[in-house]
Amino acid sequence: MTSNRYPHLLSPGKIGTMDLKNRIAVTAMGVSLSEDDGSVGERLIAYHEEQAKGGVGLIISGVTGVAWPVGCVAMGQTAISDDRFLPGLKALTERVHRHGAKIAAQLHHGGLVAGYSHMRWGHALWAPGYPPAPKGNFTDYFLMEELAGLSGMKMPEIKIMEQADIDLAVSQFAAGARRAKEAGFDGIELHSGHGYLLSSFISPYTNQRTDQYGGSRENRMRFPLEVIRAIRAEVGPDYPFWVKLDSREIGKAGITIEDAKAHAKMVEAAGADAITVTTYHETGDGALHSESHTPHVESFNLSATAELKSAVSIPVLGSGRVEPETADRSIGGGELDFVAMGRKLLADPHLPNKLLAGMPDKVRPCVYCYTCISAIYMGGSARCAVNPELGFEDQPAARPATAPKHVAVIGGGPGGMESARRLSALGHKVTLIEQSDRLGGTLRFASLAYPANERLLGWLRQEVEEADVTVRLSTKATPELLRALGVDEVIVATGAVRGMPEIPGGDLPHVFSGDDMRRMMLGESSDELKRKTGLFTRLATKVGAATGATANLALVRKATHAWMPLGDRIAIIGGELVGIELAEFLAERGRKVQVIEPAPRLGKGLTLVRRMRILSELKAHGVGLNGGAKDIAIHKDAVCFTDGQGNLQTMPADNVIVAMGAAGDLTLADSLKAAGFTVHAIGDATGVGYIEGAMAGALAAVKAIAGT
Repeated sequence: MTSNRYPHLLSPGKIGTMDLKNRIAVTAMGVSLSEDDGSVGERLIAYHEEQAKGGVGLIISGVTGVAWPVGCVAMGQTAISDDRFLPGLKALTERVHRHGAKIAAQLHHGGLVAGYSHMRWGHALWAPGYPPAPKGNFTDYFLMEELAGLSGMKMPEIKIMEQADIDLAVSQFAAGARRAKEAGFDGIELHSGHGYLLSSFISPYTNQRTDQYGGSRENRMRFPLEVIRAIRAEVGPDYPFWVKLDSREIGKAGITIEDAKAHAKMVEAAGADAITVTTYHETGDGALHSESHTPHVESFNLSATAELKSAVSIPVLGSGRVEPETADRSIGGGELDFVAMGRKLLADPHLPNKLLAGMPDKVRPCVYCYTCISAIYMGGSARCAVNPELGFEDQPAARPATAPKHVAVIGGGPGGMESARRLSALGHKVTLIEQSDRLGGTLRFASLAYPANERLLGWLRQEVEEADVTVRLSTKATPELLRALGVDEVIVATGAVRGMPEIPGGDLPHVFSGDDMRRMMLGESSDELKRKTGLFTRLATKVGAATGATANLALVRKATHAWMPLGDRIAIIGGELVGIELAEFLAERGRKVQVIEPAPRLGKGLTLVRRMRILSELKAHGVGLNGGAKDIAIHKDAVCFTDGQGNLQTMPADNVIVAMGAAGDLTLADSLKAAGFTVHAIGDATGVGYIEGAMAGALAAVKAIAGT
């Protein structure tokens, strides 16, 4: 059955001789889930098997190293460089095939990007020549504790490849292709993008050679084309094989779209069955890490994909934050043939089946927070803020209830809603108790400051509404109430407390706490806020109706854009996640903002890739970012502090927002334990962990209650 809503996206497709049941592919991602010795174990198998169960047509298993450990870019990378890896690879393909999906191996050599290979084993980085110096240093965006993990690293040696090295690499790619076919993979993707070995030869930015492998476009393509022909000769004419190409290199004088179209024609002529279109960037520019292959802007790469599609007659795979509706329309319009999804399928590997069943609203939404890729950057395995099971698919699931319990979940934020929906799905009786008059908690505030969160808020509310959950709003949880309900166990998800830290001048009338801002932006009343603004009734009139139980946050956003009881000059004291997102929110609404943070670097709580983007954008919009501030004092019309260089600074301010002082609060959890209840505290109540902490805590509590 094909959903009428996505007739093109869910229609069968074909790459070479490979038939695919739909046009959705898992894009190749390095998720660092293989074993330390490069072999495939249960963790990677279960990860891909879950995607196969979810209904995807094609899985492309990422960065499979043909020269491993040489050319290795991360811990837990999959190897295909020796026959000893075949048993694990065969087990992977067999498990995926049980569920009707096809799987391809992405053949890979890290080249200049193989820093892990150098750091771990001391290998030189293979390259066409010495690369230009980077334009900037993206480690400028690392927190001090993150930089500590890089201490002791030495500059790697560069191995400028000679003819014998090129010949060896060609043979390694061909041998990797043989092993992929022998292991039962349905096809091969050759990674020729993202600055890796083949890409570094293709790009005029990194390839300054003057021999037959450099200079002209044809010479720069010579090495990749030799690899393509060697692979085709190894696997035969009928085995599905395609190539991943950069459509352009952003931020440097490298590959252009015209280059890419010519490259695509050469690749087709050399025997490729399809082309995966991607984009690369100048890595020294932090903002560009989310403006190329993993873009923040929706459909960022689709126009380039369409251009390459127009240059060839073979199928084209596109990617880059593409919504299903857009993918369906683009496939129908002939702009691409397949959409390769990454983050969306990490957030919900069952997206294809949900689309096929006509239930797109059931898809757990990605919030584009970059937890997944940032975890890899920081030397870990992939994680997902909204899907805590990512990377742990091999772990036992919570058991369905055979003797249902009555569980009270206290707190209607993301942790509470996630706990309630999961417990209900297992067959337990759930009462969700929320002190305010609506569900959402701090996620409502976070959705205004960062609109991508709104989809998660709506999804969680809908899931709770559709589940068999009793919701009690405007209700305070007490031992007496819980006893009257007859609950068996309790989850406390009441969030953090947000006290006002002791700052000289913090009691002045133009100073707002984080809670003040939350109430102001959501149209919620408080006597203190009324006193401070003197205009609260006007705000409530504009946005109050929009923030009811069925809040339309788009209306709230529009109203707060037009009017907020704040002056033009805003000082935000606190440069962690909340302060930074508030700075973005206010700068977009015409305020001149200064962020003042005691720590040396700003953005704690933001994942690395998102931090790089938002801090770069704030600088571009003229927001002052002042780290290492000491002796902060608030005055009637300014904030004074000593900067990191010991200089006294005075920042004019019509209003001051103190976005500091949030801390976990186990008061309720401890009191309920003392009253004899079995209590599981989760989320920000245990210490500020934001969305990821709330969702992971919910899963852990549900498993503890239900058993595994």
